[in-house]
Amino acid sequence: MIARLAGTLLEKNPPYLVIDINGVGYEVEAPLGVFTELPENGKQVAILIHHHFSQDSQTLYGFATLAERELFRKLLKISGIGAKMALNILSGASGDELARYVSTGDVASLTRVPGIGKKTAERIIMELRDKLEGLAMVSAAGVSAGAAPVSTDPATEAGHALTSLGYKPAEVSRMISAVAEAGMDAEEIIRRALQTRVKPNG
Repeated sequence: MIARLAGTLLEKNPPYLVIDINGVGYEVEAPLGVFTELPENGKQVAILIHHHFSQDSQTLYGFATLAERELFRKLLKISGIGAKMALNILSGASGDELARYVSTGDVASLTRVPGIGKKTAERIIMELRDKLEGLAMVSAAGVSAGAAPVSTDPATEAGHALTSLGYKPAEVSRMISAVAEAGMDAEEIIRRALQTRVKPNG
């Protein structure tokens, strides 16, 4: 059972990334927020892993924090939610946001996550409400990389992150202009921008 990978980042194409470890490339699927933490290709990286087994395949899912991975695992225990949907949920809402939606019973906000209808949102809230106590989303970091550029402007910071993912400056500008709103932080801008480029699988 693989719980963590550390090696050279070869590729990052949300929601997939590839890490080389001693000449073997491991493909990992990760929530969109993880990609804001990754270094440039060719740099060293370490990421927490949930090793998922299905009837005919194995998939590695990567996470930035222990709490995020635990939240993914809690989602998997909810009837009707598989690994793909759980990953989609964590791509559409950060762990902190999801915990807030659950604790406040905010069905409306949860249904804004692509692929989540009202009944599924209500089931998530009912199943997770008593299970999220103490689940701090700012727990020990799972993604290790170089220092992020310092910026007080969320849009500028988001632009740096999207450029590092390989998007061209003109495309980055269009992506940010299409989603950025007053009061949004860089992580939210990046997540929404990437959602315009990535369609959930399954």
